[in-house]
Amino acid sequence: MVTSSLPVVLPDSGVTDYARYMRTDELLRLQKEPEQWAHPDELLFQIAHQSTELWLKLTRSHLSRALAHLGAGQPAAAELLIDRAAEALRLITEHLRILRSLPPAHFAVIRRTLGNGSGFESPGWRLLRVATTELDIAYSRLLSSLRITVVDVYRGQSSDPLYRLAEALVELDERIALWRVEHYSVATRVIGHGVRGTGGTPVDSLPALIGHRRFPTLWEARTAATRAGSSGMCPREERR
Repeated sequence: MVTSSLPVVLPDSGVTDYARYMRTDELLRLQKEPEQWAHPDELLFQIAHQSTELWLKLTRSHLSRALAHLGAGQPAAAELLIDRAAEALRLITEHLRILRSLPPAHFAVIRRTLGNGSGFESPGWRLLRVATTELDIAYSRLLSSLRITVVDVYRGQSSDPLYRLAEALVELDERIALWRVEHYSVATRVIGHGVRGTGGTPVDSLPALIGHRRFPTLWEARTAATRAGSSGMCPREERR
């Protein structure tokens, strides 16, 4: 193994500056030790969920910064941060796939160690719900201050910062829905249908959440555009 010959200069504990900055000693102690495992696959289960919480922490930070930019009337700056948040959600959705390899018999052993813990208690997802509600309100307020509606935005140019921001919010919303699809798929693969999750929630109730929208006005504007097109009127003619 190649090690640096440079002296350690950062404060805190750890044998290297990498360990001190990344706090790897603390991070790697956050999982159960082998002698504590009900089954060796507990490490897989715990790391998958802990890493999700870290990505959601980053997502919440980006959305908080985006909210500040929206409040300052800076949609382009907000868009970049929302794009990053959507990418983080894509990553946690993809790494859910590794849980598909968890045999049902193994998880049946692991779930007995979870108490009444449930993914619905995730602090990351709870804060994400708060953040998206705040963003939805802030975007509406920004449009109101400019005396325009979401339909006006979508009738405009796709290069408009307000249009691009709307699309970034839609992408974020879609990433949340896609995570829910994957979560439901993994849950049924591991524990089946007609059963309850660790928090007592019926697995078959999860699909109802997939269609829930965090930015409903943006989706309604699409419906309005489709109906206007079906009536044979282009959007700009409808405004006259």
